[in-house]
Amino acid sequence: MRRRLVGILAALVALTTCVTTAPSPAGAAQDPGPQDWVVKAQKRLNALGCAAGPVDGEVGPWTRSAVVRFQSRSAMRQSGHLDARTRKRLYDEDAPRCDVRPVPARTGAGRRIVISQHQNWVWLVGPKGRVVAQGGMVDNPSVLHHGSYATGSYCGRAARIKRNSATSGGLWLDDFVRFAPCGIGFHRIPRHKSNGHQIHADWILGTDMASSHGCIRLSRQLAAQVWRFTTRRTPVRVA
Repeated sequence: MRRRLVGILAALVALTTCVTTAPSPAGAAQDPGPQDWVVKAQKRLNALGCAAGPVDGEVGPWTRSAVVRFQSRSAMRQSGHLDARTRKRLYDEDAPRCDVRPVPARTGAGRRIVISQHQNWVWLVGPKGRVVAQGGMVDNPSVLHHGSYATGSYCGRAARIKRNSATSGGLWLDDFVRFAPCGIGFHRIPRHKSNGHQIHADWILGTDMASSHGCIRLSRQLAAQVWRFTTRRTPVRVA
């Protein structure tokens, strides 16, 4: 009897061992955890002012937006992927910063606002060519085309509206500055009237991950700077 009981216990131990060490079924979801190479890239992107967000080892939309900003700054194809070519440029000693960019050539002279649809970027340029402010934007190239414009009233509409209402009626377009017919202007990322929240995050700016109805969406800070910069008629160059 005792020998039989010992045999049963041994069998149970063996069964338990098999259960606890058995591999996961094929196709079962696995949590890979943070990836070291992604952590390294996120830290480098943040150090270069590309705004990759939390260093979590995951290539999510926030990190991809930073990759797009780096690629546009580096005149590379804006895939949003950390491919071998992008990583090589990212770790070069002379890798460029994302948040400080030269004003594109052949965009006029003197005091003006310059828009690069390729880089999704905006510059406020003083009378002596000094950049007063710059930052990412969201626009819609199918509506706003390359050319020369100027801030002011168009189609009988006010040139500047501190708190403009979108035609849909549900959104605020803060610090709206008109510069093209008839409803195209600069403004802060639209906010829901119901709760004051922006319709998308700031990290979308400087990418093609969203598109506007034709206007230039800016961060709260840059929209306020454009508002102060355009108290008089100001040339706008779209390149």
